This record gives sequence, structure tokens and C-alpha cells, in this order.
Amino acid sequence: MTKGHVYLVGAGPGDPKLITVYGLECIQKADVILYDRLISQELLMHAKEGAELIFCGKLPGKHELIQEEIHALLVQKANEGKVVTRLKGGDPAVFGRVGEEAEVLKDNDIKYEIIPGVTSGIAAAAYAGIPVTHRDYGSSFAMVTGHGRASKGADHLNWDALANGIDTIAFYMGVGNLTHICQQLIAHGRSAHTPVAVIHWGTTTKQRTVTGTLLTIEEEVKKAAIIHPSIVLVGDVVNLREKLQWFEEAQTPLLQED
Repeated sequence: MTKGHVYLVGAGPGDPKLITVYGLECIQKADVILYDRLISQELLMHAKEGAELIFCGKLPGKHELIQEEIHALLVQKANEGKVVTRLKGGDPAVFGRVGEEAEVLKDNDIKYEIIPGVTSGIAAAAYAGIPVTHRDYGSSFAMVTGHGRASKGADHLNWDALANGIDTIAFYMGVGNLTHICQQLIAHGRSAHTPVAVIHWGTTTKQRTVTGTLLTIEEEVKKAAIIHPSIVLVGDVVNLREKLQWFEEAQTPLLQED
């Protein structure tokens, strides 16, 4: 039997319209779709009739399918000669473990493609009215995994470089670790008054954004009851939100004249 083909696709940050044209084509032609928790369910409506849909998303601290099982499914379905689309939130190469999945496919002589997607660290910020770079406020940008716990020996970040060498920092999966993030940035020389935004469910109709500083953002997040999934954005560009926020206004229907 001829082996199938696997597409490792970035579904974008939440708004289903932000998927790429090629990513949508991969959904439409797939015999099997393995999809994550944070993708828009609307995208699955584009699957062809009879396509097998397999949920393999992961909640914080709770895994529906562990990564090894996902690897095994990708190989199994491809060896059955099927077209497989692995649908991942955001961009598959940004904290999406696409490298591990591609390695497994390569080791099993299965053809694959990596289809980029719009990553939430940039898209959620844009929908909140915050460009991650700006000629007057920030010329460097970093995307950082934010859930490393120092208490578990899992914090491997170069905090000195982040605090002093990067204008804008997007922390993914960081809202549950916000206290540590703020403390480390301040301890390594970032001003306690540096603006911070936390964007919850960015680019979706559930989007909410709170702002503050490294000194105050924890309290603001608590008051607003912001939880995962959220992007933590640190940098002077956050100040642009007050002028540039547009998404919330776009979600408010205009009053119709009689």
C-alpha cells in the first residue's frame, strides 16, 4: 500500500478567518484530522464528508492524548494510505512540538509538509491594538514559553537578556506563572513601571484585555478573573493600545437608524 501524506498545519490564533489558504485546503482534502483544543471548531466544518476527526488537545495539567500517542496515530493513519492533517493552534513551529512530530514522520519514511500559521503572540496583540514593534517604542521582539516553574527546576530562561535586551516580550502559557515572570523581569533590571497587557482568548469573540505594569498587572488580572489561554505582552508598545484598540469597538454593533 502506498503511504499517505501528513500536513502539519497551523490553524491560527482563534479567529477562523485567520487560517491560511493552504491550511484550509489541507483541512478540505484530509481523510483524517487530528486537532488540538485551541483551534476554532468552525474550521472542522470544512472537512469533507466522512473525514475522521480525532481530538488530541491538552488542557493544562490534563492530557487527552499524550504526545507519543499522537505520534503513533500520525504514523498509523499515514501507513494506511490516508491524507492526514494535524491541526494545531497558532503556528505549529511556535511551541507546537511540530519538530518532534516531523522527526517521527521522517524516521518512518512518511512524506509531510509544515504549513505555517498566524501565531497568537503577534495576532492577539494586533487584535488588542498593540503592534509588537514600533519605530518609536520597540525594534526587537521575543516569543517565550512562560510556564517554566523555578520551584520545579524548570525555569531555563535567560532573564537578564530578556529584561535588558528585548523591547517587547510575548509570554505564551504564562498567565498562571505571572507572579514569577514579573518578579524575574524586575529583579534583572526591567523597570517595575514597564507596561504589560494580558490578552485572553485573543482574536475570538471572547477576547478580553487587561493592562497594567510589571508592578500592578497581577492585581488587574485577578480582578478581571483572567485565566488560560492568555498571552502576556511586556513592553512600551502596550501603551499604544489606548489609542489603537479597534477589535472591541468592531464587536459592538452600530445603532441602526429607524
